[in-house]
Amino acid sequence: MGVSGSGKSLVGRLLSEALGLPFFDGDDFHPDHNKQKMASGEPLDDKDRAGWLTELNQIARDHVKGGAVIACSALKEKYRAVLRDKMEDQMAFIHLDGSFELIKSRMEARSGHFMPMGLLESQFDTLEQPKDAIKVSIAQRPPEIVDEILSRLE
Repeated sequence: MGVSGSGKSLVGRLLSEALGLPFFDGDDFHPDHNKQKMASGEPLDDKDRAGWLTELNQIARDHVKGGAVIACSALKEKYRAVLRDKMEDQMAFIHLDGSFELIKSRMEARSGHFMPMGLLESQFDTLEQPKDAIKVSIAQRPPEIVDEILSRLE
């Protein structure tokens, strides 16, 4: 979990490879309406996210026995509650944490993503720091982030 540009997709893929688990990028499950809204510079609201979060929860529930890695912003506690629904203690959140300046610089270097730079501030404004997540600094390289996650999951 984390704001746009924090490395959720890259780190998620690397983590899924290290764990031998399937990877699901939450961005792939946004309906077109959500993608269009974000691409036009308008932040999503709770209503926009409701069905999307429920779908990601279903993916998690479908993979509860074997496990999966799901990349999702999960910015608010109530969003994380939807993702955890009927999962009991079978879900761990990894918060990829970084400063606004660091993430902004990374977003400026990437292309082809529907999330425009202008929405980064709204993501930081929306983010409710999780109390029960493994917090990992993104100031390190992705393989080092994955190594830290793996050591902290054990």
